[in-house]
Amino acid sequence: IASIMNRVRDLKNKYRNEDNITDELNCTKISADTTDNSGTVNQIMLTANNPEDWLCFLLKLEKKGVPQLDVSLLNRLIGRYSQAVTALPAEKHSQDENYACILVRFAELKALQDPEEARDQFQLARLNCKKFAFVHVAFAQFELSQGNVKKCKQLLQKAVECCAVPLEMLETALQNFHLQKKQLLSDEEK
Repeated sequence: IASIMNRVRDLKNKYRNEDNITDELNCTKISADTTDNSGTVNQIMLTANNPEDWLCFLLKLEKKGVPQLDVSLLNRLIGRYSQAVTALPAEKHSQDENYACILVRFAELKALQDPEEARDQFQLARLNCKKFAFVHVAFAQFELSQGNVKKCKQLLQKAVECCAVPLEMLETALQNFHLQKKQLLSDEEK
């Protein structure tokens, strides 16, 4: 299912990118404003198109403000994360920690706008990057923040069963869950 979804997304992205490139070229002719970072995105996509470059670019973009307080930045970030997810095929990058970080952060940003879409993105991250404990913990944290305590516990237990690493992270998250803490992992534990 994930493979089919990625192929559909790739096709959508292909046609959307052709439109976006035309729009971006027109936009540069009209305005010298470079805050949309289209040149950087095109460079990433045309060269290595790897998760590490995408994540570096996206994290720099996030430092420009606080997405929770700036709707414009949030929308721009969601658009760029969506572009990154679409440009990076899961079959090729599912074992890459940077790719997993992109998927998780995209889902976290989506949670600020639409919890149902965020849940779908967390599920996609979990399906594609099972081996990373932080993916499972982030999804469990989301469910806990939505008041779905049972689902949170299930996600953490399934992560242990599928041998996600590091196991210590999952054990700490489960311990904090049983202590009824609102955060499964503190910033230090992350």
